[in-house]
Amino acid sequence: MKNDIDILARTIYGEARGEYGKLEGGLAALIAVGNVAVNRYKANGWYGHTIGEVCRKPWQFSCWNEKDPNRKILMQDQIADPLFNICYQAATKVILDEWPDLTKGSDHYHTISINPAWAKGQKPKVRVGTHIFYQLTKKKEEN
Repeated sequence: MKNDIDILARTIYGEARGEYGKLEGGLAALIAVGNVAVNRYKANGWYGHTIGEVCRKPWQFSCWNEKDPNRKILMQDQIADPLFNICYQAATKVILDEWPDLTKGSDHYHTISINPAWAKGQKPKVRVGTHIFYQLTKKKEEN
């Protein structure tokens, strides 16, 4: 589990650290990105069988893409930024279900600055900071 927490913390850091200092984002933005990874893990399928696999699945969380500038930071043994410690705490509490799912079951998101093809015609569940969240995978009980 420690490896999953570390990878989720790095994913949160890479995807949402810029939201932390913002009034509309803050800690909730970090938690929400963690929620999406955990929701994908709980879907038991295509996304991966561990949280680490879910986070590093190609083309899913852009911070892990080879050409993304965040990847170089995430691949370091230690991330010295104090904000990483906050991301680590958020990852731990999200994985342990100590914090609620702020995304209402979402398994996808994008920033307000883009409009990806997969989001067209989809109804957002919630917006947290500059991220818009969606639930695209049906839950098992809905199948």
